Amino acid sequence: MSDLDVQVPTAFDPFADANAEDSGAGAKEYVHIRVQQRNGRKSLTTVQGLKKEFSYNKILKDLKKEFCCNGTVVQDPELGQVIQLQGDQRKNVSTFLVQVIVIASWN
Repeated sequence: MSDLDVQVPTAFDPFADANAEDSGAGAKEYVHIRVQQRNGRKSLTTVQGLKKEFSYNKILKDLKKEFCCNGTVVQDPELGQVIQLQGDQRKNVSTFLVQVIVIASWN
């Protein structure tokens, strides 16, 4: 008989990198832009997750002026401040925020 080297697989944790403290997991902050359907063709766009040091009222004023729509800032106990805009403004808001963030990072 021949001697066979049998290797027993050890316990492998596929999420070990995610659980490591120095990996920075959860360090990314996302801005959520969603659309909510109201009645019929009416819809509402919500923006949440902006940094707290931003002035929500100034951002709302610029968004309303840029996209010719109405909107408001709502205080939610779980989500914090949420910007609400009339209509489906997802693409408009995303391009606007990217341009504003790029311009702000250059200054």
